[in-house]
Amino acid sequence: MQINANGISLEYETHGSKDGTPLVLIRGLGSQMIHWPSALYDGLAERGYYVVRFDNRDVGLSQRCPHPDAPGDADEILRQTKVGAPITSAYTLSDMARDVTGLMDALDIDTAHIFGISMGGAIAQILATDHAQRLRSATIVMTAARPLIGADQAAILLPTLLSRPLDRDAYIASWLTEHANHGSPGFPMTEAQIRTEAELAYTRGVDADGINRQLLAVLNAPDRRPALAQTKLPCQVIHGEDDALIPIDLGAEIAAIIPDCPFHRIPGMGHIITPSLAPKIIDILDAFITTSGR
Repeated sequence: MQINANGISLEYETHGSKDGTPLVLIRGLGSQMIHWPSALYDGLAERGYYVVRFDNRDVGLSQRCPHPDAPGDADEILRQTKVGAPITSAYTLSDMARDVTGLMDALDIDTAHIFGISMGGAIAQILATDHAQRLRSATIVMTAARPLIGADQAAILLPTLLSRPLDRDAYIASWLTEHANHGSPGFPMTEAQIRTEAELAYTRGVDADGINRQLLAVLNAPDRRPALAQTKLPCQVIHGEDDALIPIDLGAEIAAIIPDCPFHRIPGMGHIITPSLAPKIIDILDAFITTSGR
């Protein structure tokens, strides 16, 4: 379903009774709402949550958000870096945080719990610091608060980080590689499951330029640690011990900075929440929300 939020069109779905406890799920870089396992959102709905999942701007069925002064094409971005031009972004993670509050407004949700992973975990941090009045709690998963790449490193690493258009078979192969490199070894998905998920994502819409615009928003984000130290919102951090993309120490750092913030280390969890991992995540999330107040 499409809805207007923060001036753009977002694709979303809800699960559970509207009278349930509102909970918004926020995805990471380049991924779509269909990458949430049904075991997670259906399991949460069964526990009394009104679960909202959505495609972030620039992915899936949500609106594309180009900007004339901030290219999304990989070659154009690299050309700018070679001539010493600043790496500008079409929008910021703060804009994406306002997409979340705009979605809540459109759905008549005054306050909600939020659960954000990777880039979505960075967005969750901004919501916790800049929009705390709209939140009941924040669960921050597999992410960092400090900038991961310095300005001096960006030009070197960009060629490996930027996305380029792929055909269907290449995209499916890339998702299989993603699971092999960054999946959850203690909670694996079968190849058939990964292929089915990748085929659906490709059918819905995979846009390399859109993913690059998200990437530049992440790379241009400021250090969030000073603001997090001041937040009074109930927060918790979840991070996998087997996360090969974002080291667990960066998750531990977030929990140490936020006052009274529980930190959950999960053995066997990598950088992907899989169907078999979902029950453990649900237990941790539900216990925290029940304790902090629905």
